[in-house]
Amino acid sequence: MTAIQTDDLTKRFGDVVAVDGLDLHVREGEVFGFLGPNGAGKSTTIDMLLDYVRPTEGTATVLGADAREESEALRERIGVLPEGMSLYDRLTGRRHLEFAIEWADADDDPDAILDRVGLDERDAARSVGDYSKGMQQRLALGMALVGDPDLLILDEPSSGLDPHGIRRMRELVREEAANGTTVFFSSHVLGQVEAVCDRVGILSDGELVAVDTVEGLRRTVGAGSELRLRVSGDIGVTLTDIDGVDSVRSADGIVRVACSDSRAKARVVTRLTNAGVDILDVDSEEASLEDVFTAYTTDGGVSDSETADAAVYGEVVA
Repeated sequence: MTAIQTDDLTKRFGDVVAVDGLDLHVREGEVFGFLGPNGAGKSTTIDMLLDYVRPTEGTATVLGADAREESEALRERIGVLPEGMSLYDRLTGRRHLEFAIEWADADDDPDAILDRVGLDERDAARSVGDYSKGMQQRLALGMALVGDPDLLILDEPSSGLDPHGIRRMRELVREEAANGTTVFFSSHVLGQVEAVCDRVGILSDGELVAVDTVEGLRRTVGAGSELRLRVSGDIGVTLTDIDGVDSVRSADGIVRVACSDSRAKARVVTRLTNAGVDILDVDSEEASLEDVFTAYTTDGGVSDSETADAAVYGEVVA
């Protein structure tokens, strides 16, 4: 099942093309990361999905319904955490949630939601004007959870959160996905996306340049991982014929093995162990999503054929 589908979705503001021919497919029940630098068109895309902004061309289908023709009915099934959501300073946190529950005609327990987002009874009784930015973000996330939505759209959800709040936000996202909710997670914070998302779409200058798992994107741009082993003496064994091993360098008792497939690391260690090599220490480093993101969003990045391969790979395995 497809939770979000766009076909040739385009939005122009005068001579500025904010979103350019977007073809996007988000599967039901997945956590989909929507990545892009500021100004890439992420928020404009979300606004079109929610019918806050009408597209210049193309169509958007959300939860099987036309985003324009059935927008009012769709909003009853969607929880939204917009970037920079404005709250009412004079109202308490609890009253915000009570209003959200009334508007959604839901029967949620405000206390249960407050507990889920990490706000206690004293916090709930305080005016939101006294909240920190992180507390306001927690409350806004709680309001998005009201009514057990089928789709959660989160735009920069980690904004203002401290490390504990970020960890709780991640847990909530995975909990919602485990219960069948589709989560559309828009962000420019690469670490948050990498930590929680099943697949990632990268938007650059209004165009979708890649869709895949993070691991699949790494493979496409050749940004794999490096295995570093501290050994006693020479290894005296060939490693370059192992599937997924790209290169091997050895100096000063350190063997560096570049791997295009993370599974190759276990094969390397096994071969060395079977050959009687004394391994003193093992370390490994994955190419970061930042490295991958840079490859796709800078001039002279990934070729069209490689991008097509990534899209096909994502459709097959994700």
